[in-house]
Amino acid sequence: MDRRAFNSSLLAGSLAGLLLPGARAQQTAHSAGKPVIGLLVYPGMILLDLTGPLTVFNIMQADIRLMAAAMAPVTTDVGIPVAPTHSFETAPAELDVLFVPGGLKGTVDGMNDPRTVDFLAARGERARFVTSVCTGSLLLGAAGLLKGYNATSHWYVRDLLPLMGATMVADRVVADRNHITAGGVTAGIDFGLALAAKLTSEDTARRIQLLIEYDPQPPFAAGSPERAGADATNAVLTQRAPLIRQAEQASRSAGARLGIP
Repeated sequence: MDRRAFNSSLLAGSLAGLLLPGARAQQTAHSAGKPVIGLLVYPGMILLDLTGPLTVFNIMQADIRLMAAAMAPVTTDVGIPVAPTHSFETAPAELDVLFVPGGLKGTVDGMNDPRTVDFLAARGERARFVTSVCTGSLLLGAAGLLKGYNATSHWYVRDLLPLMGATMVADRVVADRNHITAGGVTAGIDFGLALAAKLTSEDTARRIQLLIEYDPQPPFAAGSPERAGADATNAVLTQRAPLIRQAEQASRSAGARLGIP
């Protein structure tokens, strides 16, 4: 058994010991039909957008599918490659959860790629839950999957969502019917736990939170524009301005294609 398999077994075993009897019975009942979670992986994505929720899904013992345009490993923002398990052609047509991480440059490239957009549209139309973290919601929007839904994204691009038919809500996690979107990067764990509660139970999600010791105590009150203040916010906006303009252009193009007035 390699380290990854050992860790997975250890985490799953630890969770099983924490579950209440009713939740344990529920998990056993679903063991033969684990929720199938398809996670899009693409060049330039933010690794933490993926691994935060993936940690929660792994503890849930979900059936994980890493889906990409091709089977070659994709490079993430920190340079660590992620190897897909499925190409667009071999990915399951039916998913319990479609999940899209963010990463602004890679997101914009995906929004401008008809193959990626068409793949997401096809899988999202049939998925039980359509979800994203960070700028991944822009990709969902470009695929026409957020029309008529409340949604959020990273704070510096969330105002682009209405260009693709969504109603922007400035919350950390936004759930609207079977669509769940989350804010930037670290919101992925919040999202993962929220989804875990829907797929299993709130008690189970609470125990996963305890198992991973998710008890945020940031050293600074600077995690949002409101808390960080105008100077820090403007500095980030200035630094990211070229990519934000590209995201706006891609969002407007997608909106025009989708017939959004």
